[in-house]
Amino acid sequence: MSQRAVFDCMVFLQAAMRATGPAAACFRLVDAGHVELCISAESLTEVQEVLCRPSLQRRYKSLSPENVEKFLAEVARKTTLVSGAASVFSYPRDPKDELYVDLAAAARARYLVTRDRDLLDLMNDDTPEGKDFRQRFPGLMIVDPVSFLEQFLPKKGDDDSAQPNAS
Repeated sequence: MSQRAVFDCMVFLQAAMRATGPAAACFRLVDAGHVELCISAESLTEVQEVLCRPSLQRRYKSLSPENVEKFLAEVARKTTLVSGAASVFSYPRDPKDELYVDLAAAARARYLVTRDRDLLDLMNDDTPEGKDFRQRFPGLMIVDPVSFLEQFLPKKGDDDSAQPNAS
């Protein structure tokens, strides 16, 4: 049974920029059927906008318009579109991050994968925001791509033939 996950915009960007990094390995978990990747129209719009930024496309050859179009077609093919994600989370520290928590809640995702420190800090029970978050969303884990990949590594004695390469 696959686990539901939400990737933030930077995970998409890193996967599009570098096919061998941890972010790309997260997408290979989707390809292998270990993860059901959930996206909303709003998060997809953000991903498209970021990947199509001329400054990034000039700097990174892997973000050519052709490659971005191909990547976005793959995203459309391998994601589950979640509509009607209600605003259930307010985060004054970084309001732009609310979109991803709202999406994860609506999708009943187990994981929110990000490198965003503001989001990752929500897993810290030592802060008022973290404590509140953990009480309100006990089934949601916010993790970075490497930690996410580690969740799917074979346990001792398991078959590891279909696991992603996180190099």
